Amino acid sequence: MSSKTTDVTVPHQDGDLERFPDPGIPEHQHRQADIDPKADKRAERQVVVLFTISVIGTIVALWAYFAVRPDGTVGGVRTSTMVLGLAIFFALAGIGVGAIHWAKTLMSDHEVAEDRHATRSPDDVREVAVQKLAEGIKDSGIGRRGVLKGVVISALALFPLTIAVPLISSVGGDWNVGTFRTTLWKKGTRLTYDPTGRPIKASDVTIGSAVHVIPEVSEEFRQTGEWITEKAKALVLMVRLDPRDFKPFAKGRENWTYDGIIAFSKICTHVGCPVALYEQQTHHLLCPCHQSTFDVADGAKVVFGPAKRPLPQLPITVDSEGYLVAQDGFDEPIGPSFWERLR
Repeated sequence: MSSKTTDVTVPHQDGDLERFPDPGIPEHQHRQADIDPKADKRAERQVVVLFTISVIGTIVALWAYFAVRPDGTVGGVRTSTMVLGLAIFFALAGIGVGAIHWAKTLMSDHEVAEDRHATRSPDDVREVAVQKLAEGIKDSGIGRRGVLKGVVISALALFPLTIAVPLISSVGGDWNVGTFRTTLWKKGTRLTYDPTGRPIKASDVTIGSAVHVIPEVSEEFRQTGEWITEKAKALVLMVRLDPRDFKPFAKGRENWTYDGIIAFSKICTHVGCPVALYEQQTHHLLCPCHQSTFDVADGAKVVFGPAKRPLPQLPITVDSEGYLVAQDGFDEPIGPSFWERLR
């Protein structure tokens, strides 16, 4: 398609206007596939292969989701994630690269210039636009390339399954929100260092220190898949303050600390991020995700940010050997304050 030639006006150095003819669109350079039927067929086969790779990637992703399940170990989760991720990559990359290669080798690449018009074109122009669209579809060659059309439709139709199947299969698995009310913490459970699992003596905790804590469990349980889930709910951050820095405790919580040592759930009550940043001078715990800030000296009450309630406190004491132990579990559900918490 040729462009209408017009004069272009530009300022001259002396202030006068200088005119020169519009150079128009350069002469169209034909591609190899435009002039060689063999090259055209070869490009079509390449596009078919790319979209076929997408179809295979989708099938492998669906297979991997059900066959290569994470077993709860770090290695198992890594293998499952890697296989599923690579399959989804090829499923999506096949569509992307295939579409680009198709556009560059098979679809029309003629340059077209049009004059600017009002935002809404007249009805007759809109009809022409629809006609041009139909011509573009015809020009793409999809109507006469049956194999290409079939594999493109298959790839585009199958790829959403790589996202939909994991989402749908995870819905309704466990709607027992009561599981958030219980953790591994119970009366007499020792506090141990995360991740070693070594029990903590009160005498080892110095004023101003912050310790990441997990409950003491058997080595056999630590090797199971259930341990990762339960550990995620039971994470605790423990700090030691000068007892004089504490503000008055809430009624019933006067004996939930030991010699300035206090422990709170590490799970933010906003959206569940790990609250792991401690400011020693202010006694503030900060959530790195959305900057919710909790005052350790005042029952971990919210002093800044989007969180709506304090961190749940773990009541602690020491056993006969001087090791820190839980007096009981958390007195409220851990984690975000969502509506199911009311059940």
